[in-house]
Parts: sequence; structure tokens; C-alpha cells
Amino acid sequence: MNTSGKTLPGIDGLLAGNRYPGRGIAVGTSPNGKKAVAAYFIMGRSANSRNRVFASREGGIFTEPFDPSLVQDPSLIIYAAVRKCRSGLIVTNGDQTDTIFSALEEGKGFDDALSTREFEPDAPNFTPRISAILDFEGGFSYEMSILKSVDAEGSASARYFFRYPPKAGLGHLIHTYVGDGNPLPSFEGEPRRFATSNSIDDFTDSLWNALDPENRISLWVRYTDIATGDYKEKTVNKYV
Repeated sequence: MNTSGKTLPGIDGLLAGNRYPGRGIAVGTSPNGKKAVAAYFIMGRSANSRNRVFASREGGIFTEPFDPSLVQDPSLIIYAAVRKCRSGLIVTNGDQTDTIFSALEEGKGFDDALSTREFEPDAPNFTPRISAILDFEGGFSYEMSILKSVDAEGSASARYFFRYPPKAGLGHLIHTYVGDGNPLPSFEGEPRRFATSNSIDDFTDSLWNALDPENRISLWVRYTDIATGDYKEKTVNKYV
């Protein structure tokens, strides 16, 4: 895809060779303009983080333990990753999914919900909370957000919001970390632009294969028909 004279990479071009981008959300519009594209992936370095799968339940996609007997601390690894809401879909990397859902039910907004939340309390990483909402009311648009520490001490949260109209062939990717490290370096800048695909199978394969084989855990992808609301989704779990 070419925008403003620049050829955009596929999503694999943004992730290949990155040992640990962490958790990531991708949202965009298919090249033919007919489908809303959404994806969420998780990775893990510790045994606790790796002991997970994505499970489809009524109303959304949830992280669940692969082996319940091995769970050490469920607080930051077990949550609703995807939830349907009145006008669309919420996708996040933590329990702020439920915060956003509740706020929308009360007539509040995406920004209102996330103004009550901060980055994750996992010093020294202070993992960012990343979120997205796909809105299908009167068409299609989407918002993305990242809540991250303003410094290495975790003294306060910075909150960033990004709003996008649909543009055929264009997607945006946000993930928790720049790459591997100790402590893990937080994502920097705006969501990264990539060229989407008309095929959910091609997109899923491209994204999954770009993630580091040792650290990738699970991937969920959904293509939603903007005109009808019908959708197709795929889930890949390393341990299933």
C-alpha cells in the first residue's frame, strides 16, 4: 500500500526479528474497504505468562490457564481480552476491558473509562495498558490508547489516545514493549502503520509467523463485514 508516497510494510515487516514486542493490538480496514480488521496477540517470557490460551466464550475472547495447576499469579494474565459492546468491539491487554465496557454501558466514553486507569503495577517494567475500540455505529471508525509511566520510577501515568477513520488497506499496530530488555522498554510514539490484507487467513499466518517462535503464545484475529456486521475469526494457541 502506498500513502503519501511511502510504501507501507505488511504487519510482518513491523514485527519480524523483534524478540519480544509483548502484547499487541492491530486494527484497520481491508484493502477492498469492506472489512474491519482486528487482532490481538500475547507473548510470554516467564512460565506464568506462557501458561495461557485464548478461549472463546459468550461475549468475547478470554485468556485462560493452559494448566490451572501451574498458575502462580492470575492478576495480570487472566482477563477478558475482547468484549462485544453495544456499538462495536473492545480489545485490550488487561482488565481495563471491563472498565471500558462498564463505562460505555453508563453512557460514558472510551477516554472517560481509561482516565480512571494506569499502567500495570509490575515494577520495574510498568507495562503499558493498550486498548482499542472498534465502533460500527453509522459506519466504521476506531480508537486506540496507551497508558504508560512518565518515568522509570512509575511516579505517574501518561495517557495517549488516537482516533482513526477507516482507510482501505491501512492498519495501525500498538504493542507494549519496544523489544526485549530488563526492565522491558515501553512502546514509544504513535501506533505503527501497516498494510492490511483482504484475506483473514493470509493476515493471520503473516502475523503469527512474524512473532518470535519461543515467546509467542496466542493470537486472535477477526474480520468484520462493515455493511452487515457478519464476521469471521481465527484463534491460534501455541499450547493447543
